[in-house]
Amino acid sequence: MTASQARTLNALGLLGCSAILLVAFGYQFHLGELPCPLCLLQRSAFAAAGIGFALGVRFGPRPSHYGVVILSAVAGAGVSARQVALHVVPGTGGYGSTLAGLHFYTLALIAFAAMIVGVGVLLLNDRAISPERQDERNGVGTFGKACLLLFLCVVLANAVSTVAECGTGLCPDDPSRYEALDDWLARFGLR
Repeated sequence: MTASQARTLNALGLLGCSAILLVAFGYQFHLGELPCPLCLLQRSAFAAAGIGFALGVRFGPRPSHYGVVILSAVAGAGVSARQVALHVVPGTGGYGSTLAGLHFYTLALIAFAAMIVGVGVLLLNDRAISPERQDERNGVGTFGKACLLLFLCVVLANAVSTVAECGTGLCPDDPSRYEALDDWLARFGLR
C-alpha cells in the first residue's frame, strides 16, 4: 500500500467518525434526545479518534497518528462497555432510541472495536508508514480536504451543543433540556 492509499483510508476513517457523530447529532435534534454524560464521553472519544485520522490525512500515515486513534478508541470502548453494563441488567431498560435494533452505546462499542482492529491492520503495513515513504508530498487531495472540513464542522457543532446543554458545570445524568442555553435566555428575558 502506498502512502497515498493510506491517506485515503485515513480519510475514510475520518468520514466514518464524522458519520457516527452526525447520526448521533441528528437523533439529538430530530427526536429531541439529549446525550447523557456517558454519551458525551463517547462522542469525545470519536472526535479524538478522528483527530488521529485527520493527522493521517493531513501529514500522511505515521504510527503516532494511529496511536492517537487506538488510545481514543480504547477509552471510548471502555465508556461504551460501562454504559452497556449499566443497561444489561434485566428490568433496567435501555437509554435512548435504537438503530438497527441496538442502542447507540452498543453500536459505539462495536464501532470502537472495529476501529482498533482496522488501525491495527493499517499498522501491519510497514511500507506505507516507513520513514523513507514519508517524503512523498502528494498532498491531501479534494476528498481528504472535504473529510477534514466535514469533521471540523461536526466537532464544532457538537462542542457548541454540549456547552448549551451543560454549560461550564457537570452535565445532568438524565438531561431534559439545554440547561445553559435556557439559563442564558432567561437571564436576558428571552424565555
